[in-house]
Amino acid sequence: MRAAMKSPQPIRGMQSLLGEEADRMAAVVAAFDRVRRLYGFQRVEVPVLEATEVFARTIGETTDVVSKEMYSFDDRSGDSVTMRPEFTAGIARSFLSEGWQQYAPLKVATHGPAFRYERPQKGRFRQFHQLDAEIIGAAEPASDVELLAFADQLLKELGIGEGAILNLNTLGDPETRNAWRDALYEHFNAHSSDLSEESRDRLERNPLRILDSKAHSDWPIVDSAPVIDDFLTSEAADFFAAVTAGLDAAGVRWERAPRLVRGLDYYRHTAFEFITDRLGAQGTVLAGGRYDGLIETLGGPHTPAVGWAAGIERLSMMIGAPEPERPDVVLIPLGERGEAAAQRLLADLRRDGIAAEMAFRGNMKKRLSRANSAGARFALILGDDELERGVIQVKDLRSGEQSAVALGEVAEAVRA
Repeated sequence: MRAAMKSPQPIRGMQSLLGEEADRMAAVVAAFDRVRRLYGFQRVEVPVLEATEVFARTIGETTDVVSKEMYSFDDRSGDSVTMRPEFTAGIARSFLSEGWQQYAPLKVATHGPAFRYERPQKGRFRQFHQLDAEIIGAAEPASDVELLAFADQLLKELGIGEGAILNLNTLGDPETRNAWRDALYEHFNAHSSDLSEESRDRLERNPLRILDSKAHSDWPIVDSAPVIDDFLTSEAADFFAAVTAGLDAAGVRWERAPRLVRGLDYYRHTAFEFITDRLGAQGTVLAGGRYDGLIETLGGPHTPAVGWAAGIERLSMMIGAPEPERPDVVLIPLGERGEAAAQRLLADLRRDGIAAEMAFRGNMKKRLSRANSAGARFALILGDDELERGVIQVKDLRSGEQSAVALGEVAEAVRA
């Protein structure tokens, strides 16, 4: 006897959504679109697939994302391509290759899927979805304020702003960063025998990354490390002061996080994270910073830029359940003539902007029950008798009242 074929299962870390879960993600995107329009950010689309070097050069070949987590493969031409692990690199590549420099300063926003091969956990998947906002070609502190105010208003519109804390730091200008990096190297090198294995590995490559070590044994050494404020140039200090003053003026609450860093050398000045504990352990829901050197890594001219990204799945887990989508009316046709006429009426109602569905099966009681379950306001009953008279029975499912309405006046009746 032939064995039954096993049904295919989803790939680990990929998910399919229906109903409330899908509606939650759609609600996050809808809020994002509302706020980006208020702030004048243009909608932009970039490819899911890029040349691998776009991410290797911008994210950094020694980072875990590039070395362990990217979905990379050779296409049929033998070129190495990668499914995007984030948006910024692709937007920067587009800025150069699509001639978008002519529009600078450019404020853009997008959303969609991204891919990383990492251990799935709460709110994190191998195919995940991100919101992304960038300002490219603007060096002024006001750009950082604009972007952070956008993020703050988005979280408030989603109803999670009060529970999210903006952690803010400065990475200074190149002179500041280099001096701080040298001091950190000296500090950590003096304690290298007490550092975790991972931090000893980071010491030569990027001592700044030791500041966000998760190893408890590193924390006392990190706590005694030099702070960036001791190395800020006057220009870098003035920039950060302008950002914080702008946030205060805009009513955006923030807290200083002097250990908050971005490991790659092209990051400058502002670095930030919105942190919440509403998903259990404290976690980041939105993060970003200024990356004035990134476009140069792709071979472009010096182009200041600042941006942020947020995980749609994590945000959707924190918002209240959105109102389910409900039809305005449910048509209940009786008999063949009623079904044919109901199809025409159904199309007319939808063209008039009225959400309408059809209940074909079952007796009248079951069909009315389905209309109630769907959350419709009205049931429209159409049979041979109604067709002879040129009317339709309109039943208000809230009050229970029912009346005959001329077929040509149905849209007006159900809008009232």
